[in-house]
Amino acid sequence: MTFPFTLQSPPEHRGLIPDKVDVAVIGGGIIGVMSAWELAKSGLRVVVLEKGRVAGEQSSRNWGWIRSQGRDAAELPIMAEAAAMWQQLAKDTPEDIGLRQIGVTYLSAKPDEVGRYEDWLLDAKAHGLGSQILTAKQTADLIPQATTGWAGALHTASDMKAEPWVALPALARAAVRDGVQIVENCAVRGLDIAAGRVSGVVTEHRAIKADQVVLAGGAWSQLFLRRHGITIPQLSVRATVAATAPLPQVFDGAAVDDRLAFRWRADGGYTLAPSGFHELFIGLDAFRALGGYAKALLADPLGTRLKIAAPSGFPDAWGTKRRWADDAMSPFERMRILNPAPNMGKVAQMARDFQATFPAVGKVQIKQAWAGMIDTMPDVVPVVDRAPLDGLTIATGMCGHGFGIAPAFGRIVARIVRGDAPGYDLSRFRFGRFTDGSHMVLGPNL
Repeated sequence: MTFPFTLQSPPEHRGLIPDKVDVAVIGGGIIGVMSAWELAKSGLRVVVLEKGRVAGEQSSRNWGWIRSQGRDAAELPIMAEAAAMWQQLAKDTPEDIGLRQIGVTYLSAKPDEVGRYEDWLLDAKAHGLGSQILTAKQTADLIPQATTGWAGALHTASDMKAEPWVALPALARAAVRDGVQIVENCAVRGLDIAAGRVSGVVTEHRAIKADQVVLAGGAWSQLFLRRHGITIPQLSVRATVAATAPLPQVFDGAAVDDRLAFRWRADGGYTLAPSGFHELFIGLDAFRALGGYAKALLADPLGTRLKIAAPSGFPDAWGTKRRWADDAMSPFERMRILNPAPNMGKVAQMARDFQATFPAVGKVQIKQAWAGMIDTMPDVVPVVDRAPLDGLTIATGMCGHGFGIAPAFGRIVARIVRGDAPGYDLSRFRFGRFTDGSHMVLGPNL
């Protein structure tokens, strides 16, 4: 199956819109689907409302890494549960979701760069991870066909991968079999609020009564929330990815250095992405949130390229409406699938970099290139919490790390909605951390 399948095939989930459910989930990405699935397993009536296609946006456009390596300390125990859940999902799902244990390796060009992994390794060992720092020789032995002389690496052999645009549609079908209702091409225009609490949602077709609502809208979450007077400092950045034509296998894992990320694919090619590079389109939300992002920008001043304006219809484009009536077309209907164009200059550079790293592969031909908009937060960790509006739970700002950890965060969201103990200390992910005077701590830039 080629990417982006969502732009080439008709909607798969065309169910009738219900009058009433226990929980309405906004967004058919992996966080929304996994949250809905966990809720349905507890006997609740759940509908997932997706403005475009399940897996149409970032959930199918990421690198496919399922990693514990490099995660924030607060995410590590959650990721351990997610890793176990992925293994069970692969067994229980009739379709092959491409799950494989391949290991993840962070490669360092200079000896002093290896030292930055030491602090993180202490957290990893505290959570039972077998991550290790490799010497230059050990790194060369791990990737013997590379001509780059790396000074060392951080390596986690237990980390995995799945094929995103295959895995999520398969998991969505499994969720439907377990009672989740999914309706594609059904944008939620807003929340129905009565007596100061959520009483349902208003879709482009009709209103749905719901006791609880989960917002898992990815890059669109801030736009949706602001209409209801709720604000989070979420922005979206463009990330470019490419797939090569089949090449000789020179490395069967996933790795990244200061130029390039690469992962072997089941079709015989490699997924490539530029290392530490993303693009921020300047818009109204970017201006509002600039102060909050100053620390992150200063920590990585060359990693973010600023673009003057987003294309028409993007969540933070200058012309995108911030206010609309429930009976009027919303921005979510005007752009069913957020499908940014890839940075083709970077795509060409990635091909050259991969060929320079592995000359034995010969000429690197790019089969496909695409981009996604990553929903990010100033401290590089998500918001998973109840909103300051009774009946609304937010799960957004996954910062490009959401695919791997999604099964466990879906389970946590379900617990929050049901009023159960979440099972983890979620203070790191609380909604109010940007306004309660707390000192901002950046997640690990690994």
